[in-house]
Amino acid sequence: MCTAATYKSKDFYFGRTLDYEFSYGDQIVITPRNYSLHFRYIGDKKKHYAMIGMAHVAENYPLYYDAMNEKGVAIAGLNFVGNAVYSEVQSDVENIAQFEFIPWILSQCASLAEVRELLDRINIVNTPFSEQLPLAQLHWIISDENESITVESMSHGLHIYDNPVGVLTNNPPFPQQMFQLNNYMHLSPKQPENTFGENLALDVYSRGMGGIGLPGDLSSSSRFVRVAFTKIHAISGESEKESVSQFFHILGSVDQQRGCCEVADGKYEITLYTSCCNVTKGIYYYNTYENHQISAVDMYAEDLDGNNLICYPVIQGEQINYQNK
Repeated sequence: MCTAATYKSKDFYFGRTLDYEFSYGDQIVITPRNYSLHFRYIGDKKKHYAMIGMAHVAENYPLYYDAMNEKGVAIAGLNFVGNAVYSEVQSDVENIAQFEFIPWILSQCASLAEVRELLDRINIVNTPFSEQLPLAQLHWIISDENESITVESMSHGLHIYDNPVGVLTNNPPFPQQMFQLNNYMHLSPKQPENTFGENLALDVYSRGMGGIGLPGDLSSSSRFVRVAFTKIHAISGESEKESVSQFFHILGSVDQQRGCCEVADGKYEITLYTSCCNVTKGIYYYNTYENHQISAVDMYAEDLDGNNLICYPVIQGEQINYQNK
């Protein structure tokens, strides 16, 4: 289970939570412009846009969970179990394996307009990376500073939806997620007025009563509503620290704590990490379940014309600032 969101202050921000019961061994990975990207059916791309994101590196290939490129396009893949269906290889289209989708988009698209053009000729195929890393059932949110789309490959084809809220979770499919927002149109950050009965002396007895009915459980449909509401009404100053802090608070509204979501006997889903990309400046911020301190990797502090992956380990272990020691 995962949640992704966008946010705009002075700069454009994009990020996600990754909620699961274990980690595959993640790293912050920069793919420079001259690192040769191998695609199973369309050959190698030796020159491309640089990108940075969270990935598991297998056989020197960056299997990105979420990433952004130097041109301002960002993407995240989220679990879509039971609905995601990929195709067999076809002729007269660009056949892209599911695990290649993120680098395929980010290596060559400088805007959502270019992403849409690319998607017109794509076929997402059911080729796994390896026997040890089988197909993941995913759908994707792709964004630039102007708009977002959701991409879902299902049994009845590839669907591309405008995403006006800039939010994605998991199931059900995106149109159903959007439709359920109709059930919450009455919610407001303002205090409610009495429309129940004008002759009843009803009292606004607490702050925050305009949000009564906002879902608080951990299901993907409830997280979609909660983050959409939080993101739409979140207010931030335009400084980098204020914006980054506010973004982590937005996704913190759906943080998963160990013990609250049991997926098997004694196994619990937790928020392994939360990311926040300043897509405008190319900075990847993150924190983890064990480390609430925000860490950052600046893509532009590296040689983006290199030909080797640049990897940084995820910092684990709580960082506590003692003020009297």
